Amino acid sequence: MSAAPKRLALINIVGLSRSLMGHNSPRLNAFADASGGCATYRPAFPAVTCTAQSAVTTGLPVDDHGIVGNGWYDRETAEMRFWKQSNAIVHGEKLWEKLRKTRPDFTCAKLFWWYNMYAAVDYSMTPRPLYPADGRKVFDIHTQPMGLREKIKRALGDFPFQTFWGPAAGIDSSRWIADAARRVEDDHSPDLALVYLPHLDYALQKDGPGAPNIPTEVAAIDDVAGGLIEHYRSRGVSVMVMSEYGISPVSRPVHLNRLFRERGWLSIKDELGRDTLDAGGCRAFAVADHQVAHVYVNDPTIAAAARELVAATPGVAEVREPPGGIGGARAGDFIAVAEPGAWFTYYFWNDDARAPDFARTIDIHRKPGYDPCELFIDPALKLPKLRIASFLLKKKLGIRGLLDVIPLDATLVKGSHGRDDVPDAEKPVIIGSPVPVAGATDIHDAVLAHFG
Repeated sequence: MSAAPKRLALINIVGLSRSLMGHNSPRLNAFADASGGCATYRPAFPAVTCTAQSAVTTGLPVDDHGIVGNGWYDRETAEMRFWKQSNAIVHGEKLWEKLRKTRPDFTCAKLFWWYNMYAAVDYSMTPRPLYPADGRKVFDIHTQPMGLREKIKRALGDFPFQTFWGPAAGIDSSRWIADAARRVEDDHSPDLALVYLPHLDYALQKDGPGAPNIPTEVAAIDDVAGGLIEHYRSRGVSVMVMSEYGISPVSRPVHLNRLFRERGWLSIKDELGRDTLDAGGCRAFAVADHQVAHVYVNDPTIAAAARELVAATPGVAEVREPPGGIGGARAGDFIAVAEPGAWFTYYFWNDDARAPDFARTIDIHRKPGYDPCELFIDPALKLPKLRIASFLLKKKLGIRGLLDVIPLDATLVKGSHGRDDVPDAEKPVIIGSPVPVAGATDIHDAVLAHFG
């Protein structure tokens, strides 16, 4: 009888590209040298977290797994669905389900990969705030089994949520995730561990891949990932390292919804003196997601005009057809792809004084699109630390408040992603794959190949 294949850890270092692996990533370079080198591959389309991860876990195209972006417009409820977490949203058979068919005792840990909740895995961990009825937001995590949550928090302390997203985003959240992965390995020894380390994504989007601080950020994640790789290998676990996408430099925000507003196609509701987007009442609107925007056309009589307007807009490289299947049911009626150097905002107001109250806050679920400005504190604010301290004091006293410190200046953003046609230096990487990888779905096949 042949020996069972070695266990495997698939470590996802978000934003890692081969161009970043210079002198400041000695541990990753050493791992690449020992594993046959570092290869690039064509990213999923759109090249965003939820789509890329779904391609890896299912091995299916977006038509079949249905994850057309980090979020989309739900036509039935007339609501935006950004950063949802139930694994049932991803259609198709997952890696762990396939492997369990041939090995009923197969175990899997899914650590901070997206669409984590209620996945049919043995151990899972994902960020999940608590929302008490009094309006508070309490940072926390969700785990399977449920008792793992308290056990890991006793060992490591609370998950540093503020460093996972927002102006304070940094290495601490990735370090905590890596430490949690070690704990799960030591206590449970899963056959497959999927580990998500997001650190590079923050500085690369905020400052751009050519910024002088990027080598320091690369060195930080090299230390965290390198230590985790060594821990797995010391326990006889094989390792593959991947990234979902590379980051491209950008300097040009494109505001499609403002163009639609000029044409009279948006439905804008006044809510307490602020503009809000009434998506169900719009004739056409855009859901922005980095360098891709899904355009939904509720009025078929303007479909051709909307497509022509978008195609002719400076900063738009092309207009693509939506996918088929479940992906087509969720996608826009057409998809705008930004030119190199450009990206799409969700902005729909013309006067910043009329911007909705959530625009200046970290609010990933309410905004009708992704907002990388949430990585910044508004440079125009006087004494922003005092403003934040005042908010935290009110929160501690049980008084509601608004932490409105996020800028509305989209030109601050210097890095983005989403395009699938990018130079080799901006492509994602794969290290340690037993088979050639040309696209994200091939990583799925590489994991299956590892287990025979």
